[in-house]
Amino acid sequence: MKVGDSMTIKEGKTGKENVLVINKPVFEALKVYLDFKKPEDNDYLFESRKGRGAITIQAVNNKVKKWTSDINLKENYGAHSLRKTWGYFQRTVYGVGFELICKRFNHSSPSITMRYLGIEDKEVQNLLMNEVG
Repeated sequence: MKVGDSMTIKEGKTGKENVLVINKPVFEALKVYLDFKKPEDNDYLFESRKGRGAITIQAVNNKVKKWTSDINLKENYGAHSLRKTWGYFQRTVYGVGFELICKRFNHSSPSITMRYLGIEDKEVQNLLMNEVG
């Protein structure tokens, strides 16, 4: 495994294939994790503590809820919040367009992605205030 490696996964919810790419922060975190866990080749990457199997989405949700509670975030957060936050940062920090985020999320259209990320009419109206020239 190295930075830039990719793998194809099949999403459990939709059955669609999706590509994951190992970026530098993910590589560094996985290296520390794998050096600590020392998994066998056939082990799950994130194994459940309740037996032989992968960690469940509910377990991930519980972790996220604990982490956000630990830092006094008052809203309701879960695993899906991480996905939405990633999309929000791609759009607002890196300027990635809806079409590309739509493709990454495996949404059928950019309008679904806009709704998903909470784009409201007010933001669209603010766009019209931008001056050209």
